[in-house]
Amino acid sequence: MKIRRVTMADLAAIMLIERENFSPKEAASPQAMRRRLDLSPETQLVIEEETSQTLLGYVSSLPCPTDRLTDDLFDATSIVPEAPYLAVLSLSILSDCQGQGLGSLLLAALKEVALEQGRRGITLTCHETLVTYYEANGFVDSGYSQSNHGGSSWIDMLWQA
Repeated sequence: MKIRRVTMADLAAIMLIERENFSPKEAASPQAMRRRLDLSPETQLVIEEETSQTLLGYVSSLPCPTDRLTDDLFDATSIVPEAPYLAVLSLSILSDCQGQGLGSLLLAALKEVALEQGRRGITLTCHETLVTYYEANGFVDSGYSQSNHGGSSWIDMLWQA
């Protein structure tokens, strides 16, 4: 497995995985994904099978001024590059590859990016069913989120550097 930064050439494969794992209301649009890559290319990572270069999953994040992800970040058109946190907007793995630890590898790589950039931590929201997964990856449950992205209820999670 190889983890690297996302390129524009990855966009179609990322969108297939995004649509496979998120409801139509929750899934990012191709335009939003493209903007994220334009705004903060160093915080967009993919994991691929090295020999075939098949994209297996990705994590998309943006700099965030607070330790809570806010809904405006999902369609951000600008960021504060030096913001103290990263906010995970999508973490998604091909359904055939789930349960193999690829998401945990991407989170570990994103933590390294956060540390290299001097961030205080990483914030994200997840459905209640994923709280234990993120806790196993070092995130702390911060309670119910004010986010209603996609019409869903979410839990705030925080990893502190």
